[in-house]
Amino acid sequence: MPQNEPEDRPVPYADDPKIHHVDTRTLRGLAHPLRIRLLNALREFGPATASGLADRLGESSGATSYHLRQLAAYGFVEDAPEHGKGRERWWKAVHAGTTFNTSTFTEHPDAEVRGAVGVVLHEVATTHTQELNTWLGTMREWPEEWRKAFDLSDFKLRLTPELSLELAEKIQELVNSYRDRVPEDTEGSAVVRTHLHMFPRPTD
Repeated sequence: MPQNEPEDRPVPYADDPKIHHVDTRTLRGLAHPLRIRLLNALREFGPATASGLADRLGESSGATSYHLRQLAAYGFVEDAPEHGKGRERWWKAVHAGTTFNTSTFTEHPDAEVRGAVGVVLHEVATTHTQELNTWLGTMREWPEEWRKAFDLSDFKLRLTPELSLELAEKIQELVNSYRDRVPEDTEGSAVVRTHLHMFPRPTD
């Protein structure tokens, strides 16, 4: 999250009910750092209460409760009554992932929309950095097999915009080909996070 939808190409996951296609209305509902963190936590760790999420994220339960209701108003989360006991209110993510066409929002005539997508993109970049730093700080706690299996690489290529888009799509296709290959209860398995960053740089 988010995954960019290129313009003038078939929209990825168009028929996948597990993927939320963000529009200008729902973008406004998502554009808050805590809401993005709440949504990520629900998607990764499953249903939770506002107080449970507050403990996980180091926030107040009042703040998490308010922003969960805002996420619900925009269709990102919903009640999970099957998990509740008594008056305890549980929440769950409606979708497994989020996708949108970045350029649609970064070039939007409404400054509020441009600002909202900036908040989302910067929070995603911050999350990626935090996840990587957490791994580097805790990697010695993992078995040797996992320490040998991780990768931290960067590459410099000269490409056209069309080839850059083609490369990104092929990488995403390759990553998606590994989904559902390992059952959840497989011994020695773990959830693996893969980040893709692709952007041009000046040459001088």
